[in-house]
Amino acid sequence: MNSEFTIAVHSLVFLAYLPEKMATSDLIASNVGTHSVRIRKIMSGLRRSGLVDTREGSGGGYRLTADVTSVTLADIYRILAQGSLIPNWCSGNPEMDCVVGSNMNHVMHGIFCKAEQQLEAHFQQITIHDVLQQITACDETTSKQP
Repeated sequence: MNSEFTIAVHSLVFLAYLPEKMATSDLIASNVGTHSVRIRKIMSGLRRSGLVDTREGSGGGYRLTADVTSVTLADIYRILAQGSLIPNWCSGNPEMDCVVGSNMNHVMHGIFCKAEQQLEAHFQQITIHDVLQQITACDETTSKQP
């Protein structure tokens, strides 16, 4: 899985958390712990998909345009990371004169495809709102500790 997915989820949850619902790439980058150029690249993909909008100039930045109760992690995964579980290279060679070596790539590809389907099904059950609720619940729990 690539880090763009995690950064996108973090960025969307952060925008959902903000009272003014608008943030610059610098502010988001500071919260995520990455460079603002990376944030702009990821937010561009989210903008093309209609999840965020941008405003130029003074007071500008990114704002969430999607309903956080309906945007799932599967939606974000499909936008930025679909296919990332399947490795670019797998051992074996279909030309080999060995049952293991000649079939490993095909079998492993099927295993990874099934794993990705299960991951997407799991992500489909989790919304941005759910993640924000879990984060605020963590904060309530830790702030009550001495």
